[in-house]
Amino acid sequence: MQGYNLIAVFSPDGEKVLMCRRIKDPYKGLSNFVGGKIEPGEDGETAAYRELFEETGITRRDIKLIHLIDFSYPLDPCYVEVYAGQLINTAEPRGEENPLFWSSLDCDFFDMKEYAGEGNIGHIMEHVKLNADKIFLNRKGTTL
Repeated sequence: MQGYNLIAVFSPDGEKVLMCRRIKDPYKGLSNFVGGKIEPGEDGETAAYRELFEETGITRRDIKLIHLIDFSYPLDPCYVEVYAGQLINTAEPRGEENPLFWSSLDCDFFDMKEYAGEGNIGHIMEHVKLNADKIFLNRKGTTL
């Protein structure tokens, strides 16, 4: 079963989430979290930090990731591990694979015409809200 990861990266002030605009299928043209494949023999957390660095230049020194939820798709067959974290300091993400941008948190993340994953981005953001005390370093000012 192939593993994938998605990483929800929040700005140091907790007011924005990092998104990418997919340039190829699946979900070409839609917004998504950064992430990628978990390589054979690689544990999920290591893969999440590796993919985060490859796609954004963000390192373990810049963020502490929390393993938030998993999705399993036995008929595909694949699974997705979802991680979330808040940047510790101001690191300007840079990427060449998919264009990156900071999104405000007042979007309709369930809008399937804008966001990848058949509503999963919205579902993930709801779990972020439920677990904000574990994800955010400083809740002051965070509008979740």
